[in-house]
Amino acid sequence: MLVLVGGAAGMDRAELEALELVLRGLVALLDERGAVVVDGGTDIGVMRAIGRARAAEGGRFPLIGVAAEVAVGGAFEPNHTHQLLVPGDTWGDEVPWIADVADVVAGPQPSLTLLVNGGEITFEDAEHSLDHNRPLVVLRGSGRTADAIARSADERSTAIATSPLTTVLGPDELRPHFERMLTPSP
Repeated sequence: MLVLVGGAAGMDRAELEALELVLRGLVALLDERGAVVVDGGTDIGVMRAIGRARAAEGGRFPLIGVAAEVAVGGAFEPNHTHQLLVPGDTWGDEVPWIADVADVVAGPQPSLTLLVNGGEITFEDAEHSLDHNRPLVVLRGSGRTADAIARSADERSTAIATSPLTTVLGPDELRPHFERMLTPSP
């Protein structure tokens, strides 16, 4: 189980293209491990990137978008296999739902959260993952929230960065880390 959180409207075209390439490199692994990916489901930012990466690589893993009602004005990303609309009239109202849906879907299987770029809501996503005892992987160099956590820029980012559940990695380090973390226990 992989929870993907991070940048939406605040990511520029170059950042999205770079992220899509990184995520394309993970699609086969996610399929091999029988993973499910949960994210915010809208057709923007990291959610668009994972949907396009999955489609481009012929991925078969379930891709579940969990969006608050406020997001209905924006389109769901079309490559998601499942969409769950949850109550909420403010961006970020979906955050606890994403964490809860991930817990239910993962069950006893290993899970982790990948944090890429992001704004203020992404801090909440990180805190919810840690509160749910889910390991958090922060993609160093992806911008904004991810980079603030990577460099422990302030008290909030330092609290996340110093959690024993948090690992900060560069793009080349993701696949080997995910191979270890997403291996089911015997």
